[in-house]
Parts: sequence; C-alpha cells; structure tokens
Amino acid sequence: MKKVLSLIAAAALLLAGTDANAQLLGKIFGNSSSSSTSSQSSSSSSSTASSAVGSILGSVLGGSSDSSESGVGNILTGVLNSVAGTVYSAPISLNGTYTYTGLALSTSSSNASLLSNLAGSAINTGIEGKINGIIEKIGIKPGTMTFVFNSDNTFTCNILNIPVGGTYKVGDNENTVTLTFGKLMQFFSMTGTLESGLTEAKMLFPATKMSQFFKKVASLVGQKSSTVSSLSSLTGNYDNFKMGFKLQKQ
Repeated sequence: MKKVLSLIAAAALLLAGTDANAQLLGKIFGNSSSSSTSSQSSSSSSSTASSAVGSILGSVLGGSSDSSESGVGNILTGVLNSVAGTVYSAPISLNGTYTYTGLALSTSSSNASLLSNLAGSAINTGIEGKINGIIEKIGIKPGTMTFVFNSDNTFTCNILNIPVGGTYKVGDNENTVTLTFGKLMQFFSMTGTLESGLTEAKMLFPATKMSQFFKKVASLVGQKSSTVSSLSSLTGNYDNFKMGFKLQKQ
C-alpha cells in the first residue's frame, strides 16, 4: 500500500511541475541520483525528467533491474508527453438519437458564371425549396424522421413512424459514412460525406442515391415512386450535386 501511495504522490508531483518536484521527490525517497538530476535547469528535456522520476519510482517499486526501471520510465514518458500537450483525438462517435431537421445540400453549377458564393447560395435556396416541396408529398419534413445509432454499428431509422433497421460504418478517415438499410428498404446502401459535432451531424450523399432513397420511402409509406421521380431531372443540371440529412442530437 505504501508503494502505491508513493506512486500516486510521485505522479501528482510530476503533473504539477518539473525541477522542484524532482528535488522534492529526491528528499522524500532518499534517492541520491534523483537529487543530482533535479538540480538541472528548467530547460532540461522531458525525457531527462522522466528518466529521473522513473529511477525514483523504480526504487519505490523495489525493482533494481533495468527492465523494471525501463517499464516505469516508459509509463512516465507517456504521461510527460501528454502533459507536454500531445493530444490524441477521439474517433467520431454517432452513438445516440438524432432528429431530421432539414435537407443538407451541396451544389455546383456547370455554368462557370454561377460559381460565386452569392450565386451558389441562391441556387441552394431555390433548389431546397423545390426538393422540400417534392418530398413533403410523401410526408418527409423536419421532425418526421429519426435515427438511433448504436455502438455496435447498427441503427434504426424511424420514417413516418415506420422503423427501418440497418447498419452503418464510419470511414477510416472519419469523414465518410455508409448507411445500409434493412429488408424493408431492400438492403439499400449509400455512402456519403459526414460532418459530426457534439450536438448535430450532417450527411451528404450523391443526388442519384438520395433520389433512390426517397423513392423507396415513397413505396414504404404507400406512395407511388413517381411522386419523387422529378428529383433526378431537378438535380441533373448541376455537377457533383449532393443532398442528405441535417440531424440534431436529442
């Protein structure tokens, strides 16, 4: 127990500072090598500090062999690197329940004169209104669709109170997502770009895929697929047209 407490104390001191801590640890543990190391200037490297404190903790653990000191030193080096500002980003996690809040769009016109930000914004606004007018005929509007993403890479999409299961996969680069719907949607799959934050997510898919998605939704809710057949002709005038979901986390 004393050894454990000593380790905790050493780790706490290590996180709080460098030279002064090494001197204090040397006094606590009576380790002569630590006092000489701790007398170095504040410009000493983190590797030197970790070696000194590693030697101290090696004595506390009762391990005089090189392997035991090396093990402790490796652990402390990792701690020091973290303290020095090394940041390891966590992978994107979609776990949770999301509500559909509207269309996500990305357009570029084949006409070069329409590529300014102002024109692009006007294009998006005009097309968004037209697409919403089409998909609202089958009942799709903000609040009528939810996604529940689970940690085992399964999801449930509730479309107009009809639950559709499936699986999802976030790409290795964490900016793509693949949704594969279950039997009710004939195992329809689509891959697109992903932007995810703490409270929201945006998924963009090729317009052709989203048009197919809305046709399948129409069939699922008892509407004719021809209800959304005009989507393809509407989006076909633009290069790399993408549309998808804006999702708000509950």
